[in-house]
Formats: sequence, C-alpha cells, structure tokens
Amino acid sequence: MRLSHRMLPGIQRLAASAALIVMISFVIIGSARDASAREILIADAKSQPESLTMAPGGVLIVGSAGSPFVYKVRPGSSTAEKFIDASAEGPGTFFFGMLADDSSNTLWTCQLTPVPNTAPVQRHTALRSFDLTTGAPKLRWNLPGDNTVCNDFAIGPDKALYITDTATGRIYRLADGASTPELYLEQTTLKGIDGITFLDGTLYVNNVVFNKLYRIPVDANGKPGAPVDIWMDQPVKGPDGMRAANGKLFLAENASGKIAALTVNGDKASVTVLKDGLKTPTGVEPAGDTLWIAERGAGKALSIPMPK
Repeated sequence: MRLSHRMLPGIQRLAASAALIVMISFVIIGSARDASAREILIADAKSQPESLTMAPGGVLIVGSAGSPFVYKVRPGSSTAEKFIDASAEGPGTFFFGMLADDSSNTLWTCQLTPVPNTAPVQRHTALRSFDLTTGAPKLRWNLPGDNTVCNDFAIGPDKALYITDTATGRIYRLADGASTPELYLEQTTLKGIDGITFLDGTLYVNNVVFNKLYRIPVDANGKPGAPVDIWMDQPVKGPDGMRAANGKLFLAENASGKIAALTVNGDKASVTVLKDGLKTPTGVEPAGDTLWIAERGAGKALSIPMPK
C-alpha cells in the first residue's frame, strides 16, 4: 500500500508512542529486577555470614561464623545492625543455623564455642532460641557429646523442630512446646549432615562431606528409617544450607560457588544452577519472589529473583 504525506505524521507518532511504551516497560522490568536483587555487606568481609532467615515484616536476620554476633537488616536498608551478642560465651564463639518461627515469635540459632587447648579443634554447641522481636534469650540446650556441630534445622508438619549435628551424624527432634530435644535418628551415613528441610511433608537432608542428598522415610508409627540416597543428575559440591519452596529444594553449594534448585521425583532429582561464581555460599532463604543467599566468603547477604 502506498502511503500519502498526510498519513506519515500519524504513523510516526504511533511509532514514537510504541517506542516510549517499550522503553517504560524495560524501566519497570529493570526496576523490579533491581528490587529483588540486592547485595548487603554484613559488618565486614570477614563476618562470614553462614545462615540467614527472614522474619516478619521483611527483616533479614543473618548469623556470623566469624564473630559472636547475629545481625538484622531492616527492609530497604543496606546496613546490618547487631541483634544478638554472644561475646560473653567464650573466645571464638560464633553462629551457624538461623531460622525464624513466626508462629511463636522465635529465632532459632546454632551457637558454637571452641573447646580450649584441643587439636584438632573441638566444639561445644548449643541450640538456642531468642525472642524474634527483642532478641531476649529464651531456650538453651547443649548438644550431648565432647565434640558437636549444631548446624541447621527445620520445622516439620508436626510443628516440631528438627536439628542436625554434623559431627555426630544425628538428627534431634524438639516437640512443639517441649524444652528438651530427643534423638530422632543417628546413622553413620549421616556423619557430615548439614542442611535439612521438609518438601511436601517429606524430610530431606544433605551431607556436606560426601556431597549427598537423602530422603528420610518414616513408617506408620512415625519412626524414621535408614536414609534413602537421592540420585542427582549432576554433581553438587559441598551441599550446605537447604530450604524448600514452590515444590523445589533450594541448595547452597559451598565448594562450587553455586546456588541450585532441585526438582525431586521419587529417588531422583534434577539440578538447575541458578547462580554461580559465588565465594563459598552457605545459606539460602526463599522469601516471596526473592531468594536470599549467604555468601560466607565475601561477607555478604545477596538476593536473586525467585525462579518461577
């Protein structure tokens, strides 16, 4: 079709409007991406954030494996504030697992303190809880044994807290409302156990030493059985913090610098790398449309958009 001179200005205006709409769309999309992609230095590069959790109101809580402090980052802030101070617990005290339980306004933590004059270094560790709003101490339970590593935990469908001990290969269970955990499962294959989470009511754990993922079967009486090895379609190196969301497991690989999503189908799992090139990522925390990451080697907490 041949265009007249009268038609050209209108077409040009339409083209300009379309270009403006495209430009605005890119700005909006870019802003949305920026909003869900943040990077926060926790104290300094040596703070070694090991685990992190999201509290109500969008408050990010981050533990330090390089100091006796737990930090919090308020919504929209890029500054970490000291929230819990355990410096009186003894030289070298630090924190591993962090888990916010909104229903009881409780922050669950793993506190580790080196035993003086031991080589190789041994640690006494404690499960501790604090008021999620004020940081006031609540429960404390010392893990049994001369050398323990309270590492991480998950809340099950039964509202009980399940706790991993990396050094002994044990899982403890703290029943809802109880003050003392009980031994839930101890297996040689679990020595090196680290991350723990529930996906669709099923308990999964990983092994940071042997690069494994396990499902913990439970019989009709609620008794756990021998861990079932989940075959992964590509290697994972140093599986660490692990959480579940949107029907997937999200996993930090501390030895390969990757964050991965795992889709479990029976006794198999497909692995999708979401981010790589990180310095010793050790923790993940799904929070709405955002996936938070503890980058221990860089002293940072950072976020990426949650995959659909």
